[in-house]
Amino acid sequence: MLVVGKPVVEWVASKTNEFGCFGTEIGIGWAKSGNLVAGVAYANWNGVNVECHIASDGSRKWATREYLWTIFDYPFNQLGAKRLTVCVGEGNRDSHRFVKHLGFILEAKLKDAHPTGDIHIYRMDRQNCRFIRKGFTNEQKLAA
Repeated sequence: MLVVGKPVVEWVASKTNEFGCFGTEIGIGWAKSGNLVAGVAYANWNGVNVECHIASDGSRKWATREYLWTIFDYPFNQLGAKRLTVCVGEGNRDSHRFVKHLGFILEAKLKDAHPTGDIHIYRMDRQNCRFIRKGFTNEQKLAA
């Protein structure tokens, strides 16, 4: 079930050990049995780019087609973003693997900018997002 708003942002911040709530109240989460299992907080929208902060409860089965379509539909189709940016601390191997699997590509590294080492900056361009290209329909949901 989709969940939106500030509670999602606060949950993402608590899972990513961030201080504060990224200066935003815009978040889209996925809940199972009334509990959030994944969330994305969107921050620093500047007309072409938005930063995404992504977290999960550590389980592996939350990334449904519906949720993935929704979290990319919002920035690319509703906001009209040309690109998304995700920053990952060097020590967070699971997040590196996950964002690469989603289709983000490494753009830059900020040396010694994170408690675990470098900050890795990933980007995804609208034209390379396979989730919005494929779309999502109720027929797909029923078939899943």
